[in-house]
Amino acid sequence: MSFLEKILQSKSQEVHDLRTQYTIDDYSDSFFFDQKPLSLIHELQHDKNLSLIAEIKKASPSKGILIENFDHIKIALTYFENKVNAISVLTDKDFFMGDIRYLEEIARIKTKPVLRKDFIIDVIQVYEAKAAGADAILLIAEALSRYHLKELSLVAEDIGLEVLVEVHSKEQLDKIDFRVNNLIGINNRNLETFEPDINTTVEIAKLLPENVVIVSESGISSKEHIDIIKKAGVHGVLAGEYFMRAENIRESLRQFRKWCSVEG
Repeated sequence: MSFLEKILQSKSQEVHDLRTQYTIDDYSDSFFFDQKPLSLIHELQHDKNLSLIAEIKKASPSKGILIENFDHIKIALTYFENKVNAISVLTDKDFFMGDIRYLEEIARIKTKPVLRKDFIIDVIQVYEAKAAGADAILLIAEALSRYHLKELSLVAEDIGLEVLVEVHSKEQLDKIDFRVNNLIGINNRNLETFEPDINTTVEIAKLLPENVVIVSESGISSKEHIDIIKKAGVHGVLAGEYFMRAENIRESLRQFRKWCSVEG
């Protein structure tokens, strides 16, 4: 069993538990459900510089705990104060030590769009994300069939959520209906070895339609990486581990933003 299969097996149980506790109507009655969402796509398209989605995650399966004194609100405020374009929040408990509560609490203070990053495989998770204050959700192509990717995308659109579809290889592009999904994340990390390769972004970006908004994800930790990504015609980057491991998140953000600038 691959690592992704282990995660999806765990996620299936999580979805089963959610459905025994909540209904779609329960989520529809939540505080955030009728709130006007902030547009992640707008942020990515209207920054003259390379946009930054800064991620909040306590741990990863391959690296363990990334930040000992984890305070999601403090980190989020630092991100917002330093003018990131959006925040990604890991909500998976079993493998990333995340929590949907982190998303909800950050949503209450947000000044930029908030992306729920998880292994979403069911409609009820889409509603859960909206109820927790997300403006966008991540859907992983490798975790879904073509049918379910489109189904979940249309449900998200119907309730006002944008969708970032993540791919790890060019083989997954056949699953995407680009009339429905025009926001694509290219994950540089190999799902088998967990080793990142920035050239993954370069190669896959060449194959995407012109109207697609592109985000490069994972393994981005230097000016050299950013320079390669800029040349690939990408609109933004999603980075988390680089900031979580930093001695001073604020200073690391300033440096990263400088790399992302058109003058950087």
